[in-house]
Amino acid sequence: MAAPNKGRRQAGSPGRPGRTLALFLIAMVALTGGMFWSGHVTPRLGIDLAGGTSITLQAKNTPGKPNAINKTNMDTAVSIIERRVNGLGVSEAEVQTQGSSNIIVNIPKGTNEKQARDQVGTTAQLYFRPVLTVAAGGPAAPQPSTSGSPSGSPSSSPSSSSSPSAGAPSSDTSAGSPDPSASSTAQGRAVTDALKKDTTPSPGTSSSDKPGSSPSPDPSSSPSTDPATAALEKKFTDLDCTDQAARTKANQGAAPKDTIVACGTNSGGEWEKYILGPAELEGTDVDDAKGVLDPQRGMWIVTMDFTSGGTKKFQSITGKLSQQQPPMNQFAIVLDGNVVSAPSVSQTLGGSAEISGSFTQQSAQDLANILSYGALPLSFQEQSVTTVTAALGGEQLEAGLIAGAIGLGLVVIYLVAYYRGLAGIAIVSLGASGVMTYTIMSLLGPGIGFALNLPAVCGAIVAIGITADSFIVYFERIRDEIREGRTLRPAVERAWPRARRTILVSDFVSFLAAAVLFLVTVGKVQGFAFTLGLTTLLDVVVVFFFTKPVMTLLARTKFFASGHPWSGLDPKRLGAKPPLRRSRRVSAPTDPKEA
Repeated sequence: MAAPNKGRRQAGSPGRPGRTLALFLIAMVALTGGMFWSGHVTPRLGIDLAGGTSITLQAKNTPGKPNAINKTNMDTAVSIIERRVNGLGVSEAEVQTQGSSNIIVNIPKGTNEKQARDQVGTTAQLYFRPVLTVAAGGPAAPQPSTSGSPSGSPSSSPSSSSSPSAGAPSSDTSAGSPDPSASSTAQGRAVTDALKKDTTPSPGTSSSDKPGSSPSPDPSSSPSTDPATAALEKKFTDLDCTDQAARTKANQGAAPKDTIVACGTNSGGEWEKYILGPAELEGTDVDDAKGVLDPQRGMWIVTMDFTSGGTKKFQSITGKLSQQQPPMNQFAIVLDGNVVSAPSVSQTLGGSAEISGSFTQQSAQDLANILSYGALPLSFQEQSVTTVTAALGGEQLEAGLIAGAIGLGLVVIYLVAYYRGLAGIAIVSLGASGVMTYTIMSLLGPGIGFALNLPAVCGAIVAIGITADSFIVYFERIRDEIREGRTLRPAVERAWPRARRTILVSDFVSFLAAAVLFLVTVGKVQGFAFTLGLTTLLDVVVVFFFTKPVMTLLARTKFFASGHPWSGLDPKRLGAKPPLRRSRRVSAPTDPKEA
């Protein structure tokens, strides 16, 4: 006789349901604890529920440039629009592409709709401006100093906070010995000297025609009494580039030929403020820009090619800048009023140029995209603007919750009427699934920016039926086994492999549909697909690690094992066959005497 297999569990055997159930409960407690620990105890709501403005923009080509709309340029446009929206002081705004030519901008409540539409609906404004002076990004304030150069004022000393990569050394603007107790006066004097030394006039005006262009300003010079220059001095000295609102308002309404103040960051990520001369080139003068790796020097650079008109302008401006001392030998690349780079010029350049520095691959490609995008004839047309008030969003959320409650109530009534005691297991399992879904959605908000919108609520309502269907499949398999004459405990284990296959196939189809819907659609429909896919995965987890172990444990109780009429497993009610009994085969005697 062969020895029985030891240590090997037969298919459908109960295993250790208590351990499985304990692991599930630990995971649930950990997720719930993580939700409270993070401080995000409610899911983040989308625009249609929390209220706000949703703007749909469609990209347009101009004649002669049919291929300007592509993924790279659309991604760059998203980055620029997102920067503009952030400039409005908006938090939790969403900017994303829709299809190949649309951009969706979702802005939460509390934002000026008209201002937001003006910001996101216009083409990026890219200009090349000469740098007149540069200083640390904070506002000037009286500070004691032992070096004779007040903090925040332009200085040629090594202790200047300006960065070489940004062209920030402000050399001969600090002639004289400024009073260390009055840095705002020193900055005003530096502004005046820089404006006097501006040798980069608009085309058609030579540097010798400008008054006060001597490279050696009078050390005793003082801030200008000219009203326009005095206003610029005050604006420069008072500008705090660390303040987002101040950066946004720094040059609002300025024309390309105006002298402006602007903010930018150096290679160390520190804010700096600039006075910039009139724009000498525009983004449309750039024909192409690329971030490439120079194999000879082993460094990333940005190359630029200009149009025929842009080449002439670039030759003119670089010829003037190359004769100046830092920082007035720099030109600033200004995108939407912010300095994104300020390279220096050492020689006259023609129709192409390169920008080198401490670039990484990503930073070089980002700058190239900005330059290219400014050169592309890519504009946006407003397709639709949807404004949802907080009150309307609350009504929609309330309606969605009521619909979910009605659906859940109908499911519970059906389960109680048809499955009686088994309905308790299904309801508890639905509750466990609900807790898991709620905590994960709350954590996904700050984690990946998931926002619960109205279609997502619909996906959660649909998931109630999908989850309940899994329980029904398992319960029906158990009842089929009881109809065959088996008792409850073996019926529970024998029914599980058959039910498991059906549940996995059903959930796989639902998840596949959700995944396809998520990939081929955009916007709010993705919320429905994401929620449906998430709840389908949680259905598998709950059925395998909660419902099955709970059913195994309850099958050992007298209420269910005895087939109580209210258990939902009454053999008489199910029309069960007589109990199955094993027949014992008697072998024929081989010894005649035994016969």
